[in-house]
Amino acid sequence: MAWHLYRLGRWSFRHRGVVVAFWIGLLLVMGVGSSTLSGKTSDQFSVPGIESTQAFDLIKARTPDAAPDGATARIVFQAPEGQSLDDPANKQLVLGTLAATKTGDVIATSNPYQTGTISNDGRTAYATVSYSKSSVELNDADRTALETSPAQARDSGLTVEIGGDALQVVAGTGTTELLGIAVAVVVLIITFGSLLVAGMPLLTALIGVGIGVFGIGTLTGFMDLGSTTPILATMLGLAVGIDYALFIVSRYRHEVQNGSDHEEAAGRAVGTAGSAVIFAGLTVIIALAGLSIVNISFLTEMGLAAAGTVAVAVLIALTMLPALFGFAGKRIASGKLPFLKARDPEARTDKRSNGRRWADFVTKHKVVTFVSGLAVAGIVALPLASMQLALPDDGTAAAGSGPREAYDLIAENFGAGTNGPLIVVVDTKNAQSPEAAVDQVVAEIKAVKTDVATVVSPAPDPSDAQAVASYRDQLDTAQYALVTVIPDSGPSDAKTQVLVDDIRTAVQGTEADTGARVLVTGQTALGVDISESLATAFPKYLIVVVGFAFILLTIVFRSVFVPLKAVAGFLLSVGVSLGATVAVFQWGWFANLIGVDKSGPVLFMLPLLLTGILFGLAMDYEVFLVSRMREEYIHGKAAVESVVTGFQYGARVVTAAALIMIGVFASFALGGDPVIKSIGFGLAVGVLADAFLVRMTLVPAFMALLSDRMWWLPRWLDRILPNLDIEGESLSLNGDPATDVEDPESVKV
Repeated sequence: MAWHLYRLGRWSFRHRGVVVAFWIGLLLVMGVGSSTLSGKTSDQFSVPGIESTQAFDLIKARTPDAAPDGATARIVFQAPEGQSLDDPANKQLVLGTLAATKTGDVIATSNPYQTGTISNDGRTAYATVSYSKSSVELNDADRTALETSPAQARDSGLTVEIGGDALQVVAGTGTTELLGIAVAVVVLIITFGSLLVAGMPLLTALIGVGIGVFGIGTLTGFMDLGSTTPILATMLGLAVGIDYALFIVSRYRHEVQNGSDHEEAAGRAVGTAGSAVIFAGLTVIIALAGLSIVNISFLTEMGLAAAGTVAVAVLIALTMLPALFGFAGKRIASGKLPFLKARDPEARTDKRSNGRRWADFVTKHKVVTFVSGLAVAGIVALPLASMQLALPDDGTAAAGSGPREAYDLIAENFGAGTNGPLIVVVDTKNAQSPEAAVDQVVAEIKAVKTDVATVVSPAPDPSDAQAVASYRDQLDTAQYALVTVIPDSGPSDAKTQVLVDDIRTAVQGTEADTGARVLVTGQTALGVDISESLATAFPKYLIVVVGFAFILLTIVFRSVFVPLKAVAGFLLSVGVSLGATVAVFQWGWFANLIGVDKSGPVLFMLPLLLTGILFGLAMDYEVFLVSRMREEYIHGKAAVESVVTGFQYGARVVTAAALIMIGVFASFALGGDPVIKSIGFGLAVGVLADAFLVRMTLVPAFMALLSDRMWWLPRWLDRILPNLDIEGESLSLNGDPATDVEDPESVKV
């Protein structure tokens, strides 16, 4: 492989005009496609087979005009102190506001004066506006009508706030990612001491991210993609794009300073560091594409889109970078800043660097270092044991925003559970007595005392003959009834999640008794079902992704213990990342430092998403750092000395790469969207733990403990594994590989 990559690097160097024109042309084509063909993003997703979505499907099948999963808006009204919403003037303002929301897509608007959703003091009320379409499908007329409807009421002194997903804002990052780019620029300049060299990784990374994001934008014109899909692609594409380029640029500078001509240096840089880039990129791509195993549409979309962007970053690093080397020529050594020394991060020198000092310390005190590192990781990961998962709701929206204000007003005046009612669907199609079946379900739910505030039966007052007739007619035609359960606790509270299971347990005998099937749904129930679905799929995901990567790393390093160590270290990094996330976002520790104004359960998809992404990134540092150690070992150094020497040559570049990733992810953690904030924070902590605690502390200590045994491989396995030569050993064969016709990898030594 090293030989083929070597030839690719030289070819790209010689044909630099063609290579650069290709990538810039592709960027322009994708940009035009995104601007002309892109459609709207959608945050609607489905999970096949779960009870919540089965209930939605039943309602839509029996009553096609209904839209149980359509957009909703909750309009909350509050009169000034000393006034009541029952006052004729205020009542007219409330009804006028609700009438103003009416558009062709509104299928129902509740009247608080009829539904009784007015607080005991008469000052606060709420109404629900239901739409036939999802939030992303609503047109400008729908949104404008909803946004402007409270104008007169507000002008007259009423407080009016709008929650729900009808005005859902597409997640964005604003300008916070510029902070990550600024961190990358500073680290690159310090690492190389040259503006020209520092600019190369940044330029190629931005082009790769642009191609990936524009490509995703183009695809939105042909398929539904989530709003966070391009954000994750940007986050990862920027981080790995800079990192991959950093390793190749560093090796190129090293080869030039060792006396190689520029074309030869480009070939050797791609042939050696490029091999590590390919396998590091493959592990990231495997981890991201593996998210499709979970069978949740938006996770599959996010994973595949980010994997595609990472693949572009790898290809650009292998081709565009050597092309840029060709354009830079001898200027690669120019652009030095007077106050910085242009150092070769991989220079072989007898002078003890900081990396060498640290490696000497770790390997000398290997037992203490290893045990202490495990203890630190274990302590930080402890909060993971109490992690709670939930779907995001308006309660986690930014303080002061309309959705958050609406949520808080409802919670204060009607109880937190009113923000997330549970809907129990009673399918009476096969019931012997539909009315009796519904009554039995209502009684069974009322018997669940824990956390139930109110049970709203669909059955009318028996004395109202007209209502009774209408109810029976509805049961005959639609063949289902809806029972509403208002919990005491909020929608993301653990007690409410337990209530969902309690209700399902309470009604599980209904079908056998009456013939009626009972399904529990609603946003809270949907979150519970998705969390359980993820928990079921998670082991399968780990087996497939980790197993595939284990095989890949076994081939790369020709060792059994190296991939085992890599996987174990990754699990530690994930534990630290999730433990810190629970402490900040769920427990509220130091939450104000990153703008989290309200603690709550962790985002339901975060554990799986962090696991997938961090696995790929953890393998990056494993490949980059350990490949240098193996390079020293196969060239004759003793096991412990190869660890120290390889660490010395690779630590500076790995440190720079980790700092860049941490800066990029931390910049997203400072954004306003809580979903992106939690992902960015978890990734930043995960990279910090993996790079500095695991790969730079625990790994060298463990490798020193095992010594030569670290590189053990059964002979039978050694014979059947292909030799991929990621260290570039074939490039060191006798003869000039630049002129040899024969592939050096086929030469028997």
